[in-house]
Amino acid sequence: MRVATDINTLDAAAWDACVGDDDPFVSHALLAAMEDSGSAIAERGWLPQHLAVEDDDGALLAVAPLYLKAHSYGEYVFDWSWADASQRAGLSYYPKLQCCVPFSPVPGCRMMPRPATDAHALQRVLLAAMMELAHSRNLSSLHITFQSKQEWALCGELGMLQRMGIQYHWHNHNYQNFNHFLAALIARKRKAINKERRHARQQGLRVRVLRGDDIKAHHWDAFYAFYLSTIDKKWASAYLTRVFFELLGERLRQRVVLMMAFDDDNAVAGALHLLGKRALYGRYWGATTDQRYIHFELCYYRAIELAIECGLARVEAGAQGPHKLKRGYVPVPTYSSHWLAHPGLRDAVAAFLVRERGLIEEEIEARAATGPYRQQRRLAREGSG
Repeated sequence: MRVATDINTLDAAAWDACVGDDDPFVSHALLAAMEDSGSAIAERGWLPQHLAVEDDDGALLAVAPLYLKAHSYGEYVFDWSWADASQRAGLSYYPKLQCCVPFSPVPGCRMMPRPATDAHALQRVLLAAMMELAHSRNLSSLHITFQSKQEWALCGELGMLQRMGIQYHWHNHNYQNFNHFLAALIARKRKAINKERRHARQQGLRVRVLRGDDIKAHHWDAFYAFYLSTIDKKWASAYLTRVFFELLGERLRQRVVLMMAFDDDNAVAGALHLLGKRALYGRYWGATTDQRYIHFELCYYRAIELAIECGLARVEAGAQGPHKLKRGYVPVPTYSSHWLAHPGLRDAVAAFLVRERGLIEEEIEARAATGPYRQQRRLAREGSG
């Protein structure tokens, strides 16, 4: 087992051989861009502790992105109340261990073995190494967030606390085009989407879908201004530096998609997406104009059109957002696992999570039953009857 405090000390091709080419968020290129740009580094409360399992010849068998955290920013699975309870009890909650992709609420594998290996055994090894780090450094906790359901089940078997959340994803049911997708919706939702798209067109903006070499430095300059504008509106902190976006465009060139709206030659709004083999991932949005329908057009409808064009299975539009439901996105569960060192805090959180999981499951079921799709509504009526 090796602990890498800089992902660049691990061979990029060997890392990617473990993570595969489906999910760009766990790729060596993206994680290295986070570090090289100064976005996820120790000075900002993200000390890399990436785990690498090697064989006797030094070849990578499994990897996990891991960080020693000095705060709980940029995680999207909120544990502020746990930290507050620790502080009021006179306990130190930070630093803690966090297995995740920084600033990215994208579900996926977090403990990743190389293909043609004993995946289950290697995942247990990685989890044991995380626990050993937490114990040996007298840390308060270990958190594995936005993990796969299979990993979540394994963590539960080994005694970690299990948490669920909700996101909204669009699923491609072999649609031929956007109108084919609209035909699957109930009439009221279909009319509402057409109305929003019509309003977006009537604002006189020109929308471009930029990919690969079409994305130039001035596009990143404009998009970073959009990103900062969104941060300011939310009274939040800018986690990502301008350099990060430049490195992202260089190192994941074929996977980056910018949906941008122009007023003449001036970019006024944009949405950043990343292409996976099976999904399109929506990440950041911003604008210097206050035209609400452009947000829906760039973040949701153009994403659906591109997913249909590329034959992708789904669009993941980021964290939260029940408003996505009426635009064709459906609720799906997300998973995280947690270990807390203090027995009293662990018992209190465990009781809370049991109640929270029940409420999450009920909410997913209720929202799915009232979703925008005609077949969903029919099945819900038949079930209630």
